[in-house]
Amino acid sequence: MYSLLDTVHTPDDLRRMDRAQLPQLARELREFLVESVSNTGGHLSSNLGTVELTIALHTVYDTPEDKLVWDVGHQTYAHKILTGRRGAMGRLRMAGGIAGFPRRDESPYDTFGTGHSSTSISAALGMAVAAKLQGSQRRAVAIIGDGAMTGGMAFEALNNAGAIDANLLVILNDNDMSISRPVGALNNYLAKLMSGRFYAAMRRGSEKVLKGMPPVLEFAKRAEEHVKGMVIPGTMFEEFGFNYIGPIDGHDLDALLDTLGNIRKLEGPQFLHIVTQKGKGYALAEEDCLLYHGVSKFDRAQGIVPKESSRPTYTQVFGQWLCDMAEQDERLVGITPAMCEGSGLAEFAERFPARYFDVGIAEQHALTFAAGLACDGYKPVVAIYSTFLQRAYDQLIHDIAIQNLPVVLAIDRGGLVGADGATHAGSFDLSYLRCIPNMTVMAPADENECRAMLYTAMQLNTPSAVRYPRGTGPGVAIVKEMAALPIGKGEVRRAGKRVAILAFGSMLAPALVAGEQLDATVANMRFVKPLDSELILRLAREHELLVTVEENAVQGGAGSAVEECLQRHGVSVALLQLGLPDRFIEQGEHGQMLADCGLDAKGLVAGIQSRLTD
Repeated sequence: MYSLLDTVHTPDDLRRMDRAQLPQLARELREFLVESVSNTGGHLSSNLGTVELTIALHTVYDTPEDKLVWDVGHQTYAHKILTGRRGAMGRLRMAGGIAGFPRRDESPYDTFGTGHSSTSISAALGMAVAAKLQGSQRRAVAIIGDGAMTGGMAFEALNNAGAIDANLLVILNDNDMSISRPVGALNNYLAKLMSGRFYAAMRRGSEKVLKGMPPVLEFAKRAEEHVKGMVIPGTMFEEFGFNYIGPIDGHDLDALLDTLGNIRKLEGPQFLHIVTQKGKGYALAEEDCLLYHGVSKFDRAQGIVPKESSRPTYTQVFGQWLCDMAEQDERLVGITPAMCEGSGLAEFAERFPARYFDVGIAEQHALTFAAGLACDGYKPVVAIYSTFLQRAYDQLIHDIAIQNLPVVLAIDRGGLVGADGATHAGSFDLSYLRCIPNMTVMAPADENECRAMLYTAMQLNTPSAVRYPRGTGPGVAIVKEMAALPIGKGEVRRAGKRVAILAFGSMLAPALVAGEQLDATVANMRFVKPLDSELILRLAREHELLVTVEENAVQGGAGSAVEECLQRHGVSVALLQLGLPDRFIEQGEHGQMLADCGLDAKGLVAGIQSRLTD
């Protein structure tokens, strides 16, 4: 079917191709990407935008000896296809299949595993320094998107790289359409010229000659910056110590090959700015690159048809609550680190633009920014995925909790997340939140409880977190009226004998099913901190076995909190803690992942029966 793509099994095959064949290879690769992702789901728009860049990199650089470090992984499908994994794309992001992100244990071409953004420059710099220390001529390349470049870690790495003077190339893949205007033949020519060794040698030579005449040298530098500043936005990167080149058209293979070929011969830190188009080559994705960023299976000819759902997702429940609450309280401010749509803030951003802040991929800044707002009387709500909150742990402790500021954390994707796997799972938040003083931590069991907990958090004058899972809830009818919950109080949802199941958040539904089969008491604990100690102690007196169930790591989680409570009060009772095991849970279908961990109703029954018969 594919005359050229069928012949590429490794980058060595690519390097043996005639340069004139590469545009056709790009077309075939792009066609395969649309076909493949439409059958499996995954990230599409960003991957369509990096086809030519991927071909050029593997053609010019001696991979895997030369190191390519991709930021996050939303742009690595073409890389996977060209490095021997084309046949595995049919099980992309499925149990037992290849990951949607680079993984070191998957291929020698995946030099660094990435799930969070803004890490590529730091990692590639480490590899460049390793090569320097070893006396090796291998090259290290970091490919980072304009969104990831908003992360503070990227700038920390840039600052360090300029001082180290290692052979590092940073490629900024700029796919913001508003920045594409400077691209054209003149810029491509200038980039090729400035990446050449003649230009670099001339620049170094002129500096050496003019060193004896400091005023003239300063004048020459300012003149060069002024001239370059008229056609390229590179002054800032040059101040970091990089030789800035670009911007060039990231879909022009000739420009990419010539420029990368020249850069590979240069010494020291280099910065190449390319401009690409998300969704390139697939008209529907070009028209709406956001819709086609992360997709489920779809008909490639018909495109994505929005599915009607009778049940809202927890993300949608949060988004509607945020709008309802903003109408009632003018102090409410919504903040997100570059996750507007994913976190359910789109409607809020449209209706309350003055109170909506997307701070970019800058989780640390998001929390301290919220703390500053709270200092002056506002009630910030930070909408953030559990896995990304991990990046702002210091700010949560130092800037919010120590100062006891009323910041509400709306934590999405708590627990397992399916196809995105271990890098995006919210496996640890209950553990790392409950140990922080001044925090109130809640986990809703259904949609109405989610609204009630968010409202409760808004009434507190202290830090609080509401942690909810990905996807839909049990499907209870939404009640618009909001009332605060009594702090630190759970409820018994089913009375039984011998066994009491203490369920936290999303685990209430399977716990109720298991409770029916075992005739067990089932409690909806609601609060992880403060715990309902009175309820725990009463259930301990009335039952032979307490069972805690949570979609969180067992170590240090809600079950551990219950055990600490029992020890603190000197109560001795059999206790079984069920939760995520002490390993990273690989990608798969969410329900099956829970079953594999023994956290579906069948697994709960089996685990409890096993303990009763011990």
